[in-house]
Amino acid sequence: MAGPDRTETAAQQSVAALDTSLTRRLDAIGTGAYVVDEEGRILAVNTRARDVLARTAEDLLGHDAHDLLHRDAHGQPLPRHRCGMRQAFHAGRTAQADEDYFARGDGSLLPIAWLLTPYDIGDDGPGTLVLFHTVGPTPGTAPEPEPTAGPLRELERLALLADATTRLTSTLDVDEALERLVGLVVPRLADWVIIDLITEHDEVWRTAVVHAEGGTLVRRDDLQGPMPPVPEASPMPLSRALRGVASTVAGPDTYQREPDSGIAVEQRRLFDITGMHSAAIAPIRSTRAVLGALTLGRAEDPVAFTPADLPLVEDIARRAGLALDNARLYQRQRKVAETMQNHLLPQMPGVPGLQMTVRYLPAPDASQVGGDWYDAFPMSDGSTALAVGDVVGHDLEAAAGMAQVRNMLRAYAWSQHEPPSRIVTRLDEALQHITDVDMATMIFARIEASDGDGQWQLSWTNAGHPPPLLISRDGLARYLTDGHGIVLGTGSGSPRPDATTLLAPGSTLVLYTDGLIEAPGHSLDEGLNRLSRHAAALAHRPLSSFTDHLLRRVRPADNEDDVALLALRTPSATARAGSR
Repeated sequence: MAGPDRTETAAQQSVAALDTSLTRRLDAIGTGAYVVDEEGRILAVNTRARDVLARTAEDLLGHDAHDLLHRDAHGQPLPRHRCGMRQAFHAGRTAQADEDYFARGDGSLLPIAWLLTPYDIGDDGPGTLVLFHTVGPTPGTAPEPEPTAGPLRELERLALLADATTRLTSTLDVDEALERLVGLVVPRLADWVIIDLITEHDEVWRTAVVHAEGGTLVRRDDLQGPMPPVPEASPMPLSRALRGVASTVAGPDTYQREPDSGIAVEQRRLFDITGMHSAAIAPIRSTRAVLGALTLGRAEDPVAFTPADLPLVEDIARRAGLALDNARLYQRQRKVAETMQNHLLPQMPGVPGLQMTVRYLPAPDASQVGGDWYDAFPMSDGSTALAVGDVVGHDLEAAAGMAQVRNMLRAYAWSQHEPPSRIVTRLDEALQHITDVDMATMIFARIEASDGDGQWQLSWTNAGHPPPLLISRDGLARYLTDGHGIVLGTGSGSPRPDATTLLAPGSTLVLYTDGLIEAPGHSLDEGLNRLSRHAAALAHRPLSSFTDHLLRRVRPADNEDDVALLALRTPSATARAGSR
């Protein structure tokens, strides 16, 4: 018996460690609510559910909801094959029922109406949200007031708001947030949705006009685009919403009067073209400003909006405003970060006889700059230095450390006429004393023309970095694995090796950071094989085309890191002959 008890205790502890934001979201719902995982175990439960069920959180969390709660009309355990909630749970669909029974903690039977719907719980995987409402008075409590709209309609409203909260707040991309907003309200609440947003320059842009045609959402691009300015004192519904004044129900008659502004003219045109007979218009606000307006319209649906519908539309618009504001702040931060990163990375020098190109791709989901970098610069002895590196981290400290490493490397390389290994050793010694860089990898190389035979000599040392890739003119690819030493920042003092090779005419050399070859769930060897295979196939392309296609083909779709890449190509024998 000890084994199962320990297993159950561990499961409950794991569930209790779930992000408390899920429980806080459930507490914002005005009825009993809980969330279960893929196996039907309760992950989170709100205060209302605990009170109605007369159970503590410890009584509920980690337990199978069916076994613990579901009963038949006589209070007996309900067989799983007869449980409608369990069947909907396994089917992964939204379902509801007006009367079922839950077992309370005191042994009494609780008649309930319920609604069940799939619910995204983020990193913990797919889940299911269950909303329930008592039917009749709860044993031991005062009778519960019935919602004016009826219990099931109230549950549907709460489920929609819970869905809106989850879907809208789980993205930091403006376009995706707008698409999710459209999918939430059409066709569930309306057959037309119009989203007007205020830009950073205080201009209004009709960003989305979407119509539900059967099961398909059709975007009306012809009705989208710039809008006239917002009048300061107009009483018309859209103008008021865009000023953040109020939500309003409107119809075609609202805009048949003499227009008081350009926006009123556009609204009359909208009603005429779409055939909407009723619309609910609400401001889209953040905590800081009015971001735009949400318009839900009905044309095919004969039921007109009423003022009683506005609180729901306002709640959805409010959640959309918070999501859009967060996404805009994120994208603004990302743009600043990418601009900073681009300014930190240098321009490539012109080297007679060599073609050279570089690329930097930021991590798709990172809001901050990273530590990946490249560099190339002339040396005092006439050779050219090449470097690619990666300072550990994805924040401003990593970017600052990257700039320090690059600038110190330039100074040492220019002033010290030594092999690459000695220059990197000096750099490593200095990092530990005059920078905040904890750890970094890099390749530092020197390239120069060989004596009159059309070949170029490459000398390099590798400080814990992925090996350079050399591709011949005929498409033979090999990694330069020599010269490999320990990463920077360990303080080990281990000697660093040098390596040298000759680059034949028409050879292509690729230096890159690990974001190009690493992907979750895949080995490093798989990434290296993928890179060499595609590089060999692209060897005949011009260098710029080679680089762009290589990045598109090789960079993993689920890449979580930035990528820096430096590619160079030596002149072919034909090119050398032509130059003579």
